[in-house]
Amino acid sequence: MESEKGSQAEVEVIHAWSGPRSLSTVLMYSFSQRDDIDVLDEPLYATFLQVTHAERPYREDVLSKMESDGNKVVKEIIYGPGNKRFRYCKHIAKQRVPGLPIDLMKKGKHFILIRNPLDILPSFNKVVPPSFIESSLGELVSIYSELCRLGKTPPVIDAADLQENPEATLRCLCEDLQIPFQTSMLKWEAGPKPIDGVWAPWWYASAHKSTCFAPARKYPVEFPLSLYDLLEQSLPFYNLLKRQVKRVSSLPPPDLPVPANEKLLAWVGDEILPRESAKVSVFDSIVQGGDSVWEGLRVYDGKVFKLEEHLDRLFDSAKALAFQNVPTREEIKDAIFKTLIRNGMFDNAHIRLSLTRGKKVTSGMSPAFNLYGCTLIVLPEWKPPVYDNTKGITLVTATTRRNSPNNLDSKIHHNNLLNNILAKIEGNNASADDAIMLDKDGYVSETNATNIFLVKKGRVLTPHADYCLPGITRGTVMDLVVEEKLVLEERRISLSEFHTADEVWTTGTMGEISPVVKIDGRLIGDGQVGSITRRLQSVYKNLTEAAGVPIPTYGKA
Repeated sequence: MESEKGSQAEVEVIHAWSGPRSLSTVLMYSFSQRDDIDVLDEPLYATFLQVTHAERPYREDVLSKMESDGNKVVKEIIYGPGNKRFRYCKHIAKQRVPGLPIDLMKKGKHFILIRNPLDILPSFNKVVPPSFIESSLGELVSIYSELCRLGKTPPVIDAADLQENPEATLRCLCEDLQIPFQTSMLKWEAGPKPIDGVWAPWWYASAHKSTCFAPARKYPVEFPLSLYDLLEQSLPFYNLLKRQVKRVSSLPPPDLPVPANEKLLAWVGDEILPRESAKVSVFDSIVQGGDSVWEGLRVYDGKVFKLEEHLDRLFDSAKALAFQNVPTREEIKDAIFKTLIRNGMFDNAHIRLSLTRGKKVTSGMSPAFNLYGCTLIVLPEWKPPVYDNTKGITLVTATTRRNSPNNLDSKIHHNNLLNNILAKIEGNNASADDAIMLDKDGYVSETNATNIFLVKKGRVLTPHADYCLPGITRGTVMDLVVEEKLVLEERRISLSEFHTADEVWTTGTMGEISPVVKIDGRLIGDGQVGSITRRLQSVYKNLTEAAGVPIPTYGKA
């Protein structure tokens, strides 16, 4: 080591930032068991009391026994020489007062310990009335942001993980801090410790009883309703930091089909939110019964294709389901445009537009409980066509039948899609791209996600829209078939007619026009994409390039 000073040398400092009642003392005891570390318990406490004039029953004792000059604390105590390789500094985040030397953050290794306010606030309340400032959550977020700005993104650990799986959590933390894990960190003797601060008699009763990281109690304590508003204020800060926690015992995060969608903005209700914050209430009807209508839209070259037609169907569906307090057409269009503009999505994007019956005042089926008005959701994603429109796709026939108008009219574009999902599961199990769904009489209706067409001897056929959604893309393609002077027939079609067709394709906003080359193991035609399919794909592409509602500001400097 460098900077030898007698028997002491420069040490590497580990800063542990947390709020009160976060198992920070127990974690300090854990690190104190190592043979290569010395520990400082809240070395900035006296500075905090001196600067803020905060009242504590032990205030004078702290000020008389600890250095309160922040510069001296940082330079001489925190970063002063020592006898061990490492120095562990337990910090309560609110004690990072203004005016401290920049070296406090620029030097050393840092990590952040968080705990759910549901647990912190009742625990804190046993000693003194809690407040948002006392919780230190806002300051923890500030510390995290500053360290990121300095290029020192800190590990974040959750107290719940220490309780559930202490060894794995500590091993992961030590790896992030680039220090070796020691098994001695898992146990210690009960009782007060020489490293305790003078405030220990007021705060450390539970920590003094501990000998390890004990599992959390099976059932929590009752949460005081007097702290409800403070909980609402605190949770967003906790959740922001919780998203940075490296999970040590759960499945790794999945890869997104389009990685750029990891950072997107969505409209929920009346605001635009980041992906992980874009959520609806548990009282929303979409959660309580799939009580919602939706549309899928595509964006091409600064325009939303068939926007007006999709909005027509959205409003028809909402009316059929007797929605009340529906946003106006202009309000929905504004939400779509604002969300696209915020994301910079002007091409090759897809929008999932949902309108729920809204939030209920209490759980239950009755729409009479929906007194808040509808909830509008605009979910944009970077999304190329979801099928292989060059080589084609395969289909199988599902045993799950399409809904009958006797039960739930498919002309209502609703979110209650379990019928389709069951068919899709059958398709997945057969390693097919999608599944054909039959009506109650055994005729083809559509696939689980798209409308379907066939070509036989130059004639284009598609099922009646009695048991299937009359899709916007379906209608567009039907118009193109007529414009191309092909014969179009809309009628009941049996499954064997699809098996023996010359060409088959599906239509939908997500996939556009997707050739089908195999159904139930049978090649369609010669197993290649047919000429009429190619022809319609070409004219459809031309239409998407020319038509659509322009996104305001697109192409304008």
